[in-house]
Amino acid sequence: MARLVIVVEKASDWGSYYPSVDVVSAMDYLREPAGSDDERTHVINLCRSYKYLGTGYYVSLLAEARGHKVMPSVRTINDLGRRSLYGVDIDDLNQKLTHFLPAGGRDTTDFGILVYFGETAYPALQDLSRQVFESFPCPLLRIEFERDRVWQVSSIKPVGLHTLDDAQEDAFAEELDRFSRKLWRKPRARKLYRYDLAMLVDPNEQMPPSNRKALKQFVAAGKELGIEVDTIGKNDYQRLAEYDGLFIRETTASDNHTYRFAHRAEKEGMVVIDDPASILRCTNKIFLNDLMVSRKLAVPRTEILYRDDSRGMKEVAARLGYPLVLKIPDGSFSRGVVKVESEAALDKASGELFQHSALLLAQEYVYTEFDWRIGVLNREPLYACKYYMSRGHWQIYNHAAKGDAKSGGFETLPVDRAPSEVVKLALKATSAVGHGFYGVDLKQVGDKPVVIEVNDNPSIDAGVEDAHLGGELYLRVMQEFLRRMERKRQGIGH
Repeated sequence: MARLVIVVEKASDWGSYYPSVDVVSAMDYLREPAGSDDERTHVINLCRSYKYLGTGYYVSLLAEARGHKVMPSVRTINDLGRRSLYGVDIDDLNQKLTHFLPAGGRDTTDFGILVYFGETAYPALQDLSRQVFESFPCPLLRIEFERDRVWQVSSIKPVGLHTLDDAQEDAFAEELDRFSRKLWRKPRARKLYRYDLAMLVDPNEQMPPSNRKALKQFVAAGKELGIEVDTIGKNDYQRLAEYDGLFIRETTASDNHTYRFAHRAEKEGMVVIDDPASILRCTNKIFLNDLMVSRKLAVPRTEILYRDDSRGMKEVAARLGYPLVLKIPDGSFSRGVVKVESEAALDKASGELFQHSALLLAQEYVYTEFDWRIGVLNREPLYACKYYMSRGHWQIYNHAAKGDAKSGGFETLPVDRAPSEVVKLALKATSAVGHGFYGVDLKQVGDKPVVIEVNDNPSIDAGVEDAHLGGELYLRVMQEFLRRMERKRQGIGH
């Protein structure tokens, strides 16, 4: 996938480990002439100090200037010097640390732990260690704690390899090997690919955005363009910086690992589809409705319901009329969407949905035999589909059906055969969201289309969305990645 370079300040710092061609001294690395190596390179900077304008600092600085992926980055080095950034989001830190300390150490007021690539020898503090590493990606860190009534993180500091004892050296070697194993064991033939793209998937997801055949098509299309597409999972977070881009093919949510992956990829300067801003904007229907209304785009009449406001809920129902549709803000694939036809049904359904969200959407019911889905990539229409309602049901997906969720039929058309007003409204809707990859769901009553949703990470299933374009659909997506990655390498924006 890439050439691995381990930079040490002095040869003696590596004296306890096996010799490796991957290890170079800081001075040798700094003296390499600029532009001397076109091979993709991943640098692990193990210098004794990252002090500003010191040797370790310059290793990371020049690595970035050479287009190498380096850990720690200059940004991480700078962030570690700012104590205001040490806050970590772990509510039960005091309880964890109190139980972690042995009985004889309950009067301790300060102590620290070592973290090797996000791993620590103390299972009770593993979650905290991983969170710190994700915030400050650095090979070796020491987290210091102090207690003044309650425990808190007092400092997070880089640690030099030369300070480790024998047991710590063994732990570091094990984690270094685990962290870089794939880099070391990949054959050099991978240099044939110009770029490496991580495709985030969950093989156990029941309703994934792409079926297995479609995922293989993306891999094949990338190969044709000189892009190595490597499928990764949620446990590969630490490897993310090895790649030039991230393609998310899991159902996204702002509160799970898909958003963390997108945010990390963007922070690393990678090309990412879809980006964290698009995930936030698309996965919350309340935000999306306000965005569409603010842009004066046609949507069904929609109002917000608030928990513990039964009077307001009845007033909304009176304005919208029955039947109406209730929606959880972050539902997907028709989940968390209920049609109600009476006040009693409204009370029952809202009571159940309010257990999951403090706010709900109430929307006028608009019946059509099918929904339009317009696929849009970088503000250009890519495909057009009709998704028909599930047999005997008012939605495309019927989750109440026995067995797996049942869906209706589909019809995939050339974009120019879809109604022009539908395509135009879809493009306006995605322009309000971003320049990523979206699927716009619309309903059309007569000649008037309305936007139902804008989905980031839209479905691309072999045999459905590709029914008209075939392999060309996957090629166009990979071509967009290639265009963006080349512009990144050249230092150009979108």
